[in-house]
Amino acid sequence: MNYRRLNEAELQQLKAQMCSAEDWNQVWVAEAFRPDYVHHVHFSGEVRLGVMNETFTLPGGVKKHAGIRHATLHNVTVGDDCCIEHVENYIANYDIGAHTRIEHVDVLLVDGLSRFGNGVEVAVLNETGGREVTINDKLSAHQAYIMALYRHRPELTARMKEIADYYSNKHAADRGTLGDHVTMVNCGTIKNVRMRDYTTISGVCRLTNGSINSCQEAPVYIGHGVICDNFIISSGTHIDDGVMLNRCFVGQACKLGHNYSASDSLFFSNCQGENGEACAIFAGPFTVTHHKSTLLIAGMFSFMNAGSGSNQSNHMYKLGPIHQGTLERGAKTTSDSYILWPARVGAFSLVMGRHTGHADTSNLPFSYLIEQQNTTYLVPGVNLRSVGTIRDAQKWPKRDGRTDPNKLDYINYNLLSPYTVQKMFKGVEILQNLRHASGELSDIYSYHSAKIRNSSLNKGIRFYRTAIHKFLGNSVIKRLEGIDFANDDEIRARLRPDTEIGRGEWVDISGLIAPKSEIDALVDGIEQGSVNRLKCINAEFERMHLNYYTYEWTWAYDKLEEFYGVHPEQMTAADIIRIVEQWKEAVIGLDRMLYEDAKKEFSLASMTGFGADGSRLEKELDFEQVRGDFESNPFVTAVLHHIDVKSALGDELIGRMRQTEELQQKSR
Repeated sequence: MNYRRLNEAELQQLKAQMCSAEDWNQVWVAEAFRPDYVHHVHFSGEVRLGVMNETFTLPGGVKKHAGIRHATLHNVTVGDDCCIEHVENYIANYDIGAHTRIEHVDVLLVDGLSRFGNGVEVAVLNETGGREVTINDKLSAHQAYIMALYRHRPELTARMKEIADYYSNKHAADRGTLGDHVTMVNCGTIKNVRMRDYTTISGVCRLTNGSINSCQEAPVYIGHGVICDNFIISSGTHIDDGVMLNRCFVGQACKLGHNYSASDSLFFSNCQGENGEACAIFAGPFTVTHHKSTLLIAGMFSFMNAGSGSNQSNHMYKLGPIHQGTLERGAKTTSDSYILWPARVGAFSLVMGRHTGHADTSNLPFSYLIEQQNTTYLVPGVNLRSVGTIRDAQKWPKRDGRTDPNKLDYINYNLLSPYTVQKMFKGVEILQNLRHASGELSDIYSYHSAKIRNSSLNKGIRFYRTAIHKFLGNSVIKRLEGIDFANDDEIRARLRPDTEIGRGEWVDISGLIAPKSEIDALVDGIEQGSVNRLKCINAEFERMHLNYYTYEWTWAYDKLEEFYGVHPEQMTAADIIRIVEQWKEAVIGLDRMLYEDAKKEFSLASMTGFGADGSRLEKELDFEQVRGDFESNPFVTAVLHHIDVKSALGDELIGRMRQTEELQQKSR
């Protein structure tokens, strides 16, 4: 924009409107500037003013014309059609975008060179330090995971800090920016904060040293009583009602409210926090805590729901708060649960009661950890038949609130994946070894300070084998989908993987499920300097995410011989039929278990409290009006529909395989 000095008429009008300046020659205005709407303003340093032609319509229908009234501006550029009024102290060292409204603010300033929250070190997991994550505008959950947990590679740690510091220094400035269409009303101190387009802050007490990365597609709202120091807030986030954050990163589409407080913590996409407290936590995507009495401390979580009164301890009163723990993806804690770190809980497990034995159940996913008489009892695999587990898996994709086209985290929602199924293979081996070592008739088996009952162990093996059948069968059916085969050779050719990538171990990098070989290759690239920018690291994570199903098939292909006893290069149509029959049995069996589990929610015991003043019939009618009847429940009908669809899918492939067998017989 071209600016000019004030002409004499404009200068006299401004003075008549009670405006003053340390040096009027340092006040520059847009070509079409009119001074009509500038009253009681003091200018110092270099100030640039845009045009003021438009009118703001406020909630309730009140209209205000753009202008500047009752404010002090020092080294400020004001964009077109802004409304700035009733600034208690001053605005200093800011470039303000167009269509921005600032009203009743105490002070808005940048003091010296600032990195606006970039480069702040968050002492995550270990309160005493050693796993610091350097936060920045482009931080993803996957970057942070490697930065925090791969400390066995000091060269990697140094390189990643160097990359983060390069970005932070590149975006450092002694002037702040407010983007276009920013709204700032009834706020206290705003110091060294950068706000991008469509940010709204209303009633905030204090914001210092941070960035708010709002955008038109995913605006950010920060509301009443909020205090944030040393922070990064990502697009689509909503923070309100007295939240207090210090040294925190808040990811895209997070919701924090109701006096939630957190320090030295990372919250990634779609996290929710209300009422409780967090300290030094790594909250991966979809970590949710809603209750006043819940403390999350020094833990790594993702897809996790914390029950009321959930608590952990990272302090044994010896060397300080040095301990940490992990609840792998999908784990839940019930009300009043407690875990003494260090401990590691397997994926999609449920924690109930108090656990002080430092259990490691990472290779026994989908389990219950239940406390009885101060002893941890482990029930392996039982969560595979839980309605709650399936409901969670269905709801997460629907609850992804990110509307920003540039997503920071690459989230894999699959319940069964090479990551969880590899653990089931290990789980079957562990349980079989326990049975072999202690004898098949033992009442109780011991595993990592937990106890497993005989019946639970045998059921766990069956649950895991059923789930493996389901996963591998799904993979085979998907691979052979929609193709007619003339002979076994064509089937074998189609089964061969498209890439070698995917073999071996897989990892869950806080929401991203990928082959460990690919993560190792990325880490090597960072160490060697070939991957040396944040955007390059994120591009690698995106590539892994987009190629997930290609890599998944490579892993599944390698497991076919181990599980079914037939090498894929020798597989026939008859073998495919056998696999699909076992898959059908597994899928329908699991669905039947889910159906029975759902039925418990409609038992007479569940009707307690319904029909408050009436007979049993009135109780049932009241229950039905509120909860509906079992057979028409959406989840129940979905399960029944799933059985029909999967049966038809399996039958269709079996039919094609039988046609292949007939063609081969005719050609002989």
